[in-house]
Amino acid sequence: MIHKEADNKYPLNPLSKARWSPRAFADRPVETEKLQSIFEAARWSPSSGNQQPWRFIVGIKPDDTWKNIFGCLDDGNQLWGYLPPVLMITVGKIMSESGRHENGTYRYDTGQAAAHLTFEATSRGLFVHQMAGFYPEKAIEVFEIPQGFQPLTAIALGYMGEPELLQGSNFEKEFQPRVRKELTEFVFSGKFGQPMNIF
Repeated sequence: MIHKEADNKYPLNPLSKARWSPRAFADRPVETEKLQSIFEAARWSPSSGNQQPWRFIVGIKPDDTWKNIFGCLDDGNQLWGYLPPVLMITVGKIMSESGRHENGTYRYDTGQAAAHLTFEATSRGLFVHQMAGFYPEKAIEVFEIPQGFQPLTAIALGYMGEPELLQGSNFEKEFQPRVRKELTEFVFSGKFGQPMNIF
């Protein structure tokens, strides 16, 4: 199993240090109790006005939902997306609960729920790979997602597998170092673009 811990400059909690997005997933089911805890973590994610706009469509291999989610992945993600035992699509509710205006933070809040799900999964020895590479319109059709809801991402979940399960560039990507921008590039004070002076 590959370990790709963050090369952090400042102390991190173990989950933040260990989290990364593999493509090689083991042929091992995810226990029901772990799935329950993972979605419980998403449930308690913060949201604007406590509107909780997130929804998750979840497929467990080899059920029809899993097959349909796999069918919504783009060609690049299908090269490895057949491996994870759990596939999901995140869906956000566009309108506010009052129905009078659009919820301007529905994407942000759904992303937060996915992040809480991710770290709960990491705490339980699982790995998450989030994908923009899928076909939202196909998901709307296949899953009969009603108007007012927007598919946002696909998510793979499972135990890490051996990189030899992958081919070509996907195999190579498993070994590439994790790279991040410097803090001075995105943490500002005084004015936009001016790095905060604590780094």
